[in-house]
Amino acid sequence: MRVREKLDELGLTLPPAFVYPSPNRTGCVVTGNLLYTSGHPPPADFGVTVTGKVGKAVGEAEAYSAARATALSILASVEQQLGSLDRITQVVKVYGMVNSAPGFDRQFAVIDGASDLFYELFGPEVGRHARSAVGMFELPRGFCMEIEAVFELGG
Repeated sequence: MRVREKLDELGLTLPPAFVYPSPNRTGCVVTGNLLYTSGHPPPADFGVTVTGKVGKAVGEAEAYSAARATALSILASVEQQLGSLDRITQVVKVYGMVNSAPGFDRQFAVIDGASDLFYELFGPEVGRHARSAVGMFELPRGFCMEIEAVFELGG
C-alpha cells in the first residue's frame, strides 16, 4: 500500500512542512541512501500543544499527541524533499527531545507518539526503529518537544 493511501485510511493528514527561520538550515538532507531530518517542533495550527514544559503546563497525553503530530510534520518535510513518501524503505532512528519540568521522567512515553505513528503507518518491518528520548531543560522558542529522524531510501 502506498503511504498516502495508508494516511487516508488512518484518517491522517500532513500539516504544511515546517519553514525554518533561517536559510542556513533545511528540513531534510539526503546523503547516499539516507535522509536526515532537522529537529521539528509540533506543528502550529494543527490542534496540538506546541509550547510548554511537559510534566507541568503540558500533560503526558497532550505531549504524546504533539509527538504524533510532530511525526506527521517530519513526513511533510520528507515528502516536500522527495516528492513521495513511498521512497522510505526503513525508519532508521528517531531522536526525541522533551522540554521537561523538573522531576518528569517519562520522555519515553511522550516520544512513543512519534514512534507509534511511524510503526502504524509503515508497519513493523519498515516502521520499527532505533530511538532515543531525552529530557531537556529548555528548547528553542519554548517548544514542548523537538524530534528528528533518519530514514533509509530506495528507488
